[in-house]
Amino acid sequence: MGKGLIIYQSKYGATKKYAQWLADAAGFDLVETPKAESRILRDYDRIVLCGGIYASGIAGLAFLRKNRQALEGKKTAVFCVGASPYDEKALKEVKEHNLKDDLKEIPLFYGRGMWDEAAMSFTDRTMCKILQKAVAKKDPSTYEPWMTALMCAVGQKCDWTDKKYLEPLLQYIM
Repeated sequence: MGKGLIIYQSKYGATKKYAQWLADAAGFDLVETPKAESRILRDYDRIVLCGGIYASGIAGLAFLRKNRQALEGKKTAVFCVGASPYDEKALKEVKEHNLKDDLKEIPLFYGRGMWDEAAMSFTDRTMCKILQKAVAKKDPSTYEPWMTALMCAVGQKCDWTDKKYLEPLLQYIM
């Protein structure tokens, strides 16, 4: 078994929490995306990018895209974190939107994160409130799983992080 590296980008803490749990469980090194340099990739044969989902994009994915050639021959995976409950259809859409072209062969894993409007930036909080108002106009019986979760979390502080979400990823990388 070779060496592994976890590169993560966390805005509110859930992704960092998962990245640390993963590093502890797998014995991998850990580095934040802004501190990661492409030259360090050559020292590892397994790479995991952990990033939060924001407006359907995965934080830190630009690092993988920029360093795609350095990932050749390495076992690579992406672990994304979001506030919604796991939903196969939604995850497929996130993968199709983010892992296309030269990244489409990289497997995508998911963990549910946290929700704390008080900790959000003004912009994120405002965007969430706009989204909540739009969803509130719909018939609740037509909600997708993420819509139900969004409406249930309004005004609450929630932490759905759980090590169980790392199990499929650990099976893949070990």
